[in-house]
Amino acid sequence: MRSGDLARYLLDFGWEEVLLPGRRQASDIPADPLLAGDLSSMAQALAQCQRCRLSKGRTQVVFGVGNPRARVVFVGEAPGAEEDRQGEPFVGRAGQLLNAMLRACGLARSEVYIANIVKCRPPGNRDPQDDEAAACLPFLKRQLALIKPEVIVLLGRVAARHLLGLTAPISAFRGSWRRWEGVAVLPTFHPAYLLRNPQAKRDAWEDLKQLVAKLQGGSPSEGATAPGNAEIVL
Repeated sequence: MRSGDLARYLLDFGWEEVLLPGRRQASDIPADPLLAGDLSSMAQALAQCQRCRLSKGRTQVVFGVGNPRARVVFVGEAPGAEEDRQGEPFVGRAGQLLNAMLRACGLARSEVYIANIVKCRPPGNRDPQDDEAAACLPFLKRQLALIKPEVIVLLGRVAARHLLGLTAPISAFRGSWRRWEGVAVLPTFHPAYLLRNPQAKRDAWEDLKQLVAKLQGGSPSEGATAPGNAEIVL
Protein backbone atom coordinates (compact mmCIF):
# COMPACT_ATOMS: atom_id res chain seq x y z
CA MET A 1 0.00 0.00 0.00
CA ARG A 2 1.39 3.40 -0.95
CA SER A 3 1.96 5.98 1.80
CA GLY A 4 -0.79 8.23 0.46
CA ASP A 5 -3.31 5.37 0.39
CA LEU A 6 -2.35 4.34 3.92
CA ALA A 7 -2.75 7.88 5.21
CA ARG A 8 -6.24 8.18 3.73
CA TYR A 9 -7.15 4.73 5.10
CA LEU A 10 -6.16 5.80 8.61
CA LEU A 11 -8.07 9.06 8.28
CA ASP A 12 -11.20 7.12 7.29
CA PHE A 13 -10.89 5.19 10.55
CA GLY A 14 -10.78 8.31 12.66
CA TRP A 15 -7.05 8.91 13.09
CA GLU A 16 -6.54 12.67 13.47
CA GLU A 17 -2.76 12.96 13.44
CA VAL A 18 -2.18 11.68 9.91
CA LEU A 19 -0.27 13.97 7.54
CA LEU A 20 -0.93 13.34 3.85
CA PRO A 21 2.11 13.30 1.53
CA GLY A 22 2.99 16.79 0.30
CA ARG A 23 0.94 18.43 3.08
CA ARG A 24 2.40 20.27 6.04
CA GLN A 25 0.91 20.59 9.47
CA ALA A 26 -0.62 23.99 10.09
CA SER A 27 2.06 24.69 12.68
CA ASP A 28 4.73 24.26 10.00
CA ILE A 29 3.24 26.94 7.74
CA PRO A 30 4.36 30.47 8.66
CA ALA A 31 1.69 33.15 9.02
CA ASP A 32 3.91 35.46 6.97
CA PRO A 33 4.80 33.89 3.58
CA LEU A 34 7.99 35.94 3.52
CA LEU A 35 9.27 33.92 6.48
CA ALA A 36 8.86 30.61 4.66
CA GLY A 37 11.98 28.53 4.36
CA ASP A 38 10.95 26.74 1.18
CA LEU A 39 8.63 27.23 -1.78
CA SER A 40 6.11 24.61 -0.68
CA SER A 41 5.36 26.19 2.69
CA MET A 42 5.39 29.65 1.11
CA ALA A 43 2.77 28.57 -1.45
CA GLN A 44 0.54 27.21 1.30
CA ALA A 45 0.94 30.39 3.35
CA LEU A 46 -0.08 32.49 0.32
CA ALA A 47 -3.06 30.38 -0.70
CA GLN A 48 -5.59 32.63 1.05
CA CYS A 49 -3.83 35.93 0.31
CA GLN A 50 -6.06 39.03 0.48
CA ARG A 51 -3.37 41.69 0.15
CA CYS A 52 -4.82 43.43 -2.92
CA ARG A 53 -8.05 43.77 -4.87
CA LEU A 54 -7.09 41.00 -7.30
CA SER A 55 -7.97 38.45 -4.62
CA LYS A 56 -11.66 39.35 -4.99
CA GLY A 57 -11.99 37.97 -8.51
CA ARG A 58 -9.54 35.08 -8.62
CA THR A 59 -10.30 31.38 -8.58
CA GLN A 60 -7.00 30.60 -6.87
CA VAL A 61 -3.52 31.95 -6.27
CA VAL A 62 -1.14 31.00 -9.08
CA PHE A 63 2.07 30.69 -7.10
CA GLY A 64 4.62 29.31 -9.56
CA VAL A 65 5.81 25.98 -10.85
CA GLY A 66 9.04 24.16 -11.59
CA ASN A 67 12.37 23.13 -10.16
CA PRO A 68 13.00 24.74 -6.74
CA ARG A 69 16.72 24.73 -7.59
CA ALA A 70 16.37 25.91 -11.17
CA ARG A 71 19.25 27.59 -12.93
CA VAL A 72 16.76 29.73 -14.86
CA VAL A 73 13.58 31.45 -13.68
CA PHE A 74 11.11 32.82 -16.23
CA VAL A 75 8.93 35.68 -15.00
CA GLY A 76 5.78 36.86 -16.77
CA GLU A 77 3.25 39.47 -15.76
CA ALA A 78 0.10 37.78 -14.45
CA PRO A 79 -2.07 34.67 -14.74
CA GLY A 80 -4.69 34.48 -17.47
CA ALA A 81 -8.03 32.70 -17.46
CA GLU A 82 -6.61 29.21 -17.99
CA GLU A 83 -3.87 29.76 -15.42
CA ASP A 84 -6.45 30.97 -12.91
CA ARG A 85 -8.52 27.84 -13.56
CA GLN A 86 -5.62 25.37 -13.31
CA GLY A 87 -3.50 27.15 -10.71
CA GLU A 88 -0.33 26.97 -12.80
CA PRO A 89 1.39 29.74 -14.78
CA PHE A 90 1.70 29.62 -18.57
CA VAL A 91 -0.65 26.77 -19.41
CA GLY A 92 -2.67 28.45 -22.17
CA ARG A 93 -1.59 29.26 -25.73
CA ALA A 94 1.23 31.48 -24.49
CA GLY A 95 2.34 28.63 -22.25
CA GLN A 96 2.44 26.24 -25.19
CA LEU A 97 4.69 28.66 -27.02
CA LEU A 98 6.87 29.06 -23.93
CA ASN A 99 7.23 25.27 -23.81
CA ALA A 100 8.38 25.35 -27.44
CA MET A 101 10.86 28.09 -26.57
CA LEU A 102 12.23 25.97 -23.74
CA ARG A 103 12.58 22.93 -26.00
CA ALA A 104 14.45 25.07 -28.52
CA CYS A 105 16.94 25.88 -25.76
CA GLY A 106 17.30 22.23 -24.83
CA LEU A 107 15.41 22.78 -21.59
CA ALA A 108 12.48 20.86 -20.14
CA ARG A 109 9.72 22.77 -18.38
CA SER A 110 10.48 20.74 -15.26
CA GLU A 111 14.07 22.03 -15.24
CA VAL A 112 13.19 25.71 -14.95
CA TYR A 113 10.95 27.71 -12.64
CA ILE A 114 8.07 29.84 -13.94
CA ALA A 115 6.32 32.62 -12.05
CA ASN A 116 4.62 35.99 -12.54
CA ILE A 117 4.85 39.51 -11.15
CA VAL A 118 1.39 39.05 -9.59
CA LYS A 119 -0.15 35.74 -8.55
CA CYS A 120 -3.85 36.50 -9.12
CA ARG A 121 -5.56 37.13 -12.44
CA PRO A 122 -6.35 40.79 -13.19
CA PRO A 123 -9.91 41.27 -14.46
CA GLY A 124 -10.16 41.10 -18.23
CA ASN A 125 -6.47 40.17 -18.41
CA ARG A 126 -5.51 43.83 -18.00
CA ASP A 127 -2.00 44.79 -16.88
CA PRO A 128 -1.45 44.66 -13.12
CA GLN A 129 -1.78 48.09 -11.57
CA ASP A 130 1.16 49.55 -9.69
CA ASP A 131 -0.27 48.96 -6.21
CA GLU A 132 -1.19 45.38 -7.11
CA ALA A 133 2.33 44.68 -8.34
CA ALA A 134 3.80 46.38 -5.27
CA ALA A 135 1.71 44.16 -2.98
CA CYS A 136 2.85 40.97 -4.72
CA LEU A 137 6.44 41.75 -5.70
CA PRO A 138 7.95 40.90 -2.29
CA PHE A 139 6.71 37.33 -2.73
CA LEU A 140 8.37 36.98 -6.12
CA LYS A 141 11.57 38.35 -4.65
CA ARG A 142 11.36 35.79 -1.83
CA GLN A 143 10.84 33.02 -4.39
CA LEU A 144 13.94 34.17 -6.24
CA ALA A 145 15.91 34.29 -2.98
CA LEU A 146 14.91 30.70 -2.20
CA ILE A 147 15.64 29.39 -5.71
CA LYS A 148 18.93 31.27 -6.22
CA PRO A 149 18.88 31.09 -10.05
CA GLU A 150 21.81 31.90 -12.28
CA VAL A 151 19.58 33.68 -14.79
CA ILE A 152 16.20 35.41 -14.71
CA VAL A 153 14.38 35.76 -18.03
CA LEU A 154 11.80 38.55 -17.98
CA LEU A 155 8.95 37.91 -20.38
CA GLY A 156 7.59 41.22 -21.60
CA ARG A 157 7.51 44.88 -20.66
CA VAL A 158 5.36 44.48 -17.53
CA ALA A 159 7.79 42.09 -15.88
CA ALA A 160 10.74 44.30 -16.86
CA ARG A 161 9.06 47.43 -15.54
CA HIS A 162 8.25 46.05 -12.13
CA LEU A 163 11.44 44.09 -11.49
CA LEU A 164 13.98 46.38 -13.18
CA GLY A 165 12.14 49.71 -13.32
CA LEU A 166 12.45 49.91 -17.11
CA THR A 167 9.68 51.97 -18.71
CA ALA A 168 10.76 51.97 -22.36
CA PRO A 169 9.09 49.63 -24.87
CA ILE A 170 10.39 46.06 -24.58
CA SER A 171 11.80 46.30 -28.10
CA ALA A 172 14.22 48.98 -26.87
CA PHE A 173 16.05 46.72 -24.40
CA ARG A 174 15.16 43.08 -25.19
CA GLY A 175 18.21 40.90 -25.56
CA SER A 176 20.27 43.32 -23.44
CA TRP A 177 21.70 41.72 -20.31
CA ARG A 178 21.00 43.41 -16.98
CA ARG A 179 21.61 42.49 -13.34
CA TRP A 180 19.20 42.30 -10.43
CA GLU A 181 20.46 41.53 -6.92
CA GLY A 182 23.61 40.11 -8.49
CA VAL A 183 21.70 37.80 -10.86
CA ALA A 184 21.99 38.01 -14.66
CA VAL A 185 18.69 39.15 -16.20
CA LEU A 186 17.63 38.81 -19.83
CA PRO A 187 14.48 40.66 -20.95
CA THR A 188 12.69 39.33 -24.02
CA PHE A 189 9.25 39.32 -25.59
CA HIS A 190 6.29 37.77 -23.80
CA PRO A 191 5.01 34.65 -25.63
CA ALA A 192 1.56 36.26 -25.90
CA TYR A 193 3.17 39.15 -27.80
CA LEU A 194 4.84 36.67 -30.13
CA LEU A 195 1.47 35.03 -30.84
CA ARG A 196 0.11 38.43 -31.88
CA ASN A 197 3.31 39.48 -33.68
CA PRO A 198 4.93 36.37 -35.20
CA GLN A 199 7.45 38.53 -37.05
CA ALA A 200 9.13 39.16 -33.67
CA LYS A 201 9.91 35.45 -33.21
CA ARG A 202 13.23 35.83 -34.97
CA ASP A 203 14.35 38.47 -32.45
CA ALA A 204 13.09 36.29 -29.60
CA TRP A 205 15.17 33.40 -30.93
CA GLU A 206 18.27 35.59 -30.93
CA ASP A 207 17.57 36.35 -27.28
CA LEU A 208 17.15 32.66 -26.49
CA LYS A 209 20.45 31.84 -28.12
CA GLN A 210 22.07 34.28 -25.70
CA LEU A 211 20.43 32.42 -22.84
CA VAL A 212 21.76 29.08 -24.08
CA ALA A 213 25.26 30.53 -24.45
CA LYS A 214 25.09 31.87 -20.92
CA LEU A 215 24.06 28.47 -19.53
CA GLN A 216 26.81 26.78 -21.53
CA GLY A 217 29.34 29.02 -19.82
CA GLY A 218 30.28 31.08 -22.85
CA SER A 219 29.83 34.71 -23.70
CA PRO A 220 26.21 35.49 -24.63
CA SER A 221 27.43 37.54 -27.58
CA GLU A 222 29.10 34.45 -29.05
CA GLY A 223 25.82 32.74 -29.85
CA ALA A 224 24.83 29.21 -28.93
CA THR A 225 24.70 25.69 -30.21
CA ALA A 226 20.94 25.23 -29.95
CA PRO A 227 18.86 23.24 -32.43
CA GLY A 228 16.78 24.61 -35.25
CA ASN A 229 16.13 28.15 -36.39
CA ALA A 230 13.60 30.81 -35.49
CA GLU A 231 10.93 29.72 -37.95
CA ILE A 232 11.07 26.05 -36.94
CA VAL A 233 11.51 26.16 -33.17
CA LEU A 234 9.12 29.00 -32.43
